[in-house]
Formats: sequence, C-alpha cells, structure tokens
Amino acid sequence: QVQLVESGGGLVQAGGSLRLSCAASGSTFSINAIGWYRQAPGKQRELVAAISSGGSTNYVDSVKGRFTISRDNAKNTVYLQMNSLKPEDTAVYYCNAKSIYDYWGQGTQVTVSS
Repeated sequence: QVQLVESGGGLVQAGGSLRLSCAASGSTFSINAIGWYRQAPGKQRELVAAISSGGSTNYVDSVKGRFTISRDNAKNTVYLQMNSLKPEDTAVYYCNAKSIYDYWGQGTQVTVSS
C-alpha cells in the first residue's frame, strides 16, 4: 500500500507561481513512477508531468517550459513547480503513484485568476 498526500494548491494571479508537493508513505519501494494529473470542471483528467524511478521526466505540451517536476528521495516527496501560471491551468491537481497498482492522492485545488 502507498499513501499520497498533496499540498501546495491555492489561488494565484495569472503569471504567478505555485509549488505542489506529493508526500508518499508506505511501500514506496514499489513505486515505478509518480505523476501529476489535473482535472478541470467538465474535462477529462489529464497527465501534466511524470517522473520515473530512474529520474526521467515527461510533460504535456501545454506546460513545457513552465512546469518542472522533481523529487526528493530522502523525503519521499515529488514536487511540481508551476511558473507563469495561466487561467487555463485552473484545476484540481492529483498525485498518482504507479506500482503494480495505481494510487491516488486526494487532490489539491489550483485556481489561477486572470
């Protein structure tokens, strides 16, 4: 079992920055990759960024150059640094850990005002 706790969401003006954190606990040795997903009202959940156990990263095109995913292995925490935020980034952001199962956090709201 893996437990994920997200934090760092909030309200920010367009052009601002936020840093999301995803703290993992439990059987963290089993995790192959951790990703950040988001879901805006009326839209499907989409993968925003992911980082593998080997450190490789990938991003959805709409956030490339603005968002950075990173991890602190000592703290079992993955971060999503979000810069130059846009109103279209407004969504609930979820942390996902992949092992032989999928684990999800509870989500954190990010609201970007224009």
